[in-house]
Amino acid sequence: MNILEIFNPDDFGRRTEKDDNTVLSLSDVRKTKLTLAQINRLRIMNDIRKLEHEHDLEKVRGQYKAPPPEQMAM
Repeated sequence: MNILEIFNPDDFGRRTEKDDNTVLSLSDVRKTKLTLAQINRLRIMNDIRKLEHEHDLEKVRGQYKAPPPEQMAM
């Protein structure tokens, strides 16, 4: 969990509690099979994370970029 998710709970496209129906016991030794719907949700979650990361990089680039030349002369 990211610290920003605590203050900004925007969970669109992310996992929900109703999706977590995998209660395992000690006797369960086989791997669970992923359905196509689960694979599609994982792909969407990955795309959202990639977009959020690119957005965060743009904000950081804006904060740390060099000032324009006319402002450096002051």
